Amino acid sequence: MPPSPGRVLVLLGVALVVLGTIVWSGALRWLGRLPGDIRIERDTVHVYIPLVSMLLCSVLLSAILYIIRRF
Repeated sequence: MPPSPGRVLVLLGVALVVLGTIVWSGALRWLGRLPGDIRIERDTVHVYIPLVSMLLCSVLLSAILYIIRRF
């Protein structure tokens, strides 16, 4: 039997608050400044392409979803 939509929304809300607190505290300052992230800063143009950071996020999210689906 799947969980009720209310329970899922509450859990997602709690997860969002926890993630927001982690980001707000500055614990993830390194994210976006990894080797392999492209940053071009000129006088009038700033281009930022977080290749490695997004690759890391994708791998972590895939692993978490794999573990959740398995149980």
